[in-house]
Amino acid sequence: MAHPVSIEATTETFDSLVMEPRDELVVVDFWGPGCPNCDIYAAAEPELLQELDGAPMRVVKVNAYEHETLATRFGLFGIPTFLLFRNGKLLGKMSQFYGKPYFLGVIRDHLPGGAKAQA
Repeated sequence: MAHPVSIEATTETFDSLVMEPRDELVVVDFWGPGCPNCDIYAAAEPELLQELDGAPMRVVKVNAYEHETLATRFGLFGIPTFLLFRNGKLLGKMSQFYGKPYFLGVIRDHLPGGAKAQA
């Protein structure tokens, strides 16, 4: 399986990237410029994706300031917020980035079909 990817989404592309049925975990990262915790996650993201190598997932990044309608659509109160989708259904939500072990644990718990990325 391919290495998980990180894709930028806009209001126009969001539904096709996130809401269309596909048997993979879609992690939506709502972020914003100047957000310290967003910067911490962004710096950790390459290593996190490497840890999740082979996982059936993708990360879709949404600038919450530029695409406020999406943030409002999902009732977000702060950033970063991570929404977890599979087959167009919201599975869970993580507010803030609490570090690598927590993030990886939540992601692994939501991978489809019990798939686990390398430990």
